[in-house]
Amino acid sequence: MPRHKRPYIEFRDYNLSSRFPVLLLSGEEWRISDVASPRLHIHNCLEIGLCESDSGTMIFEDTKRPFGAGDLTVISCDVPHTTYSSPGTASKWSYLFVDLTELLTPLFSGSDLRIFNLLTILEHRTSLILNERDYPDIHALTAQIMRELERKKDYYDISVRGLFLTLLTDLARAYRQIAAWAEKKDDQPPENALVIAPALEYIRSHYMDDFSMEYLAELCSLSPAHFRRIFSSVMETSPLKYLTDTRIRQAASLLRTTEASVLSISEEVGYRSVSSFNRQFHDTMGQTPREWRRRMSILKDQSVMKYRGFLVPETLVTPDV
Repeated sequence: MPRHKRPYIEFRDYNLSSRFPVLLLSGEEWRISDVASPRLHIHNCLEIGLCESDSGTMIFEDTKRPFGAGDLTVISCDVPHTTYSSPGTASKWSYLFVDLTELLTPLFSGSDLRIFNLLTILEHRTSLILNERDYPDIHALTAQIMRELERKKDYYDISVRGLFLTLLTDLARAYRQIAAWAEKKDDQPPENALVIAPALEYIRSHYMDDFSMEYLAELCSLSPAHFRRIFSSVMETSPLKYLTDTRIRQAASLLRTTEASVLSISEEVGYRSVSSFNRQFHDTMGQTPREWRRRMSILKDQSVMKYRGFLVPETLVTPDV
């Protein structure tokens, strides 16, 4: 009796330049078939799609949602999805694939905590379909970014970074409106937020490394005690707890989207002891890593197959795997 083939999710890996991590895919060939793909896929970066004609359906994990001409889609890297057009049509699309954190870091260097938090939210678990009528500014900004990337006139990269920063703001407002985001009492960053910016930036880039809280204090030109007081006041948590939470959030994402072992994930996010990782994961998430993976994994009974990101539309042929 033939063995049952395990279904799988595609992981599409787009090779984005570290200097300017944005890719535009557009043109007459970017028409989406009316045949539903037999599998969902995820990306290694944020996807922004602009539907230019016709209509169809998007599947996000187990949810189906309609789209139409003029709709804009915003999909985080860890949301399994696929798109197909209405029967007898082939909707035309343009796509942006972007690493927003790397693209925008030169503009804020981690000092604006609101931007830092917005980037974190848009990079995980976001799946928006925004129509042009209700979100004309978002539509116009996206179209302008695409024009800049097509024409590549002088200083286009500077223009694109600025436009993406504005787009990030508008997307955050849309997310807040749609998801009824809970606002903090004070939406303005504390006056002394800039003081700890070097520490926040260092944690963002080096959370997996071994360093002391004293080293972070030195980066901010503060004594260790003064650094802890200011950091706790601004971030409402201690520096060590913030580092731990950063590592655990990254580990949770890897547990959800990969088949890597708990040991290898613990090492990847900076733990030298898997028992310490298991303990801190449970303290933060309320479950062990394995329990959390069973409950939250996008893979469920599926495997991940890695592909280079498609630079032309997908041909709907199921590989024999």
